[in-house]
Amino acid sequence: MSLRAEIELVRGTFELSVEFSVEAGSVLAILGPNGSGKSSVLGSLAGLLDPGRARILLADRVLRDDRVDLPAHARAIGLLSQDPLLFPHLSVLDNVAFAPRSRGERRQRSREIAREWLGEVDALEFADRKPSQLSGGQAQRVAVARALAGDPGLLLLDEPFAALDVDSAPAIRGLLRRVLRAQRNRATVLVTHDPLDALALADHVLVMAAGRVVEYGPTRDVLSAPRTAFTARIAGLNLVSGLAETDGLRTLEGVLVAGIPADGVVMGEPAVAVFSPSAVAVYADGGNAGSPRNSSEAVVGALEPHGSVIRLRAAGRGWANGLTADLTPAAVADLALEPGTAVTLSVKATSVAVHPAATLAP
Repeated sequence: MSLRAEIELVRGTFELSVEFSVEAGSVLAILGPNGSGKSSVLGSLAGLLDPGRARILLADRVLRDDRVDLPAHARAIGLLSQDPLLFPHLSVLDNVAFAPRSRGERRQRSREIAREWLGEVDALEFADRKPSQLSGGQAQRVAVARALAGDPGLLLLDEPFAALDVDSAPAIRGLLRRVLRAQRNRATVLVTHDPLDALALADHVLVMAAGRVVEYGPTRDVLSAPRTAFTARIAGLNLVSGLAETDGLRTLEGVLVAGIPADGVVMGEPAVAVFSPSAVAVYADGGNAGSPRNSSEAVVGALEPHGSVIRLRAAGRGWANGLTADLTPAAVADLALEPGTAVTLSVKATSVAVHPAATLAP
């Protein structure tokens, strides 16, 4: 079932106004900083929050408009949050059977459906256990089965991996990907802070800020060419704001960051320069920065382990403030880097892409 939603909400000084659609069989990831309105959107879709004014359609069925406001239990929606919220007094089997049972299925048929879904999520062996006998990852598998056992037309995923440990999260993420790809009859909306969740599960990404949509598009396009500082941060990319010029971008301080303008860039209009931490070269203070057109003095603000590399976060004035660079541990040792060390950062113009900046709708 496809989803169409227009939601407006006013709470004190906060105003929410969003419009989006999700096709049947596809997944939309909603990203945004705390307070951007993600939870309000999810609550409005689920029927757990009165948005004030909304038009929400699931296929050809109206869930909410000026005349209709279906209660949560009548919306045919499945909700999976970071807390499994299993009924502690019921067995795993009866927890999952609760979903079809609540939709009118007979007890025996509900248990048959529950067993089918427990098999789908590789949790059938836990059928007779109580939730207190499950690990976090096992409980979340059961929660996935329960959310889908009711055959919802819309599935809402609210930070479903946030409470899992580093070993359980990839397994549940892979499980959800497999199940969602196999079940192509429903729309899915995922709220997450983790770009890996979006990359693994979502077809499209919607980025919110201050109650508005600021970025929207295919997942890889949005995360590889972010137009807001928030999206760049979660995508692990550097972003510098300014005004577009023929050779790149002019910062608010008047410094030219040389780069390659992308399609859609309008000269003199707000734009962002985007580049990877791996494209940033770091030299000791006074060292030779070579030929790159983009270079700036800074100091080491922090050094953080980041997989197999060390991520340097720069501090200072101008466009280099807040930039990140990825270095090998050997390079950090050779340069004797530590917080407060003066450095020169440089980036080749060919590594910098300039995109139109995202702006809030009026």
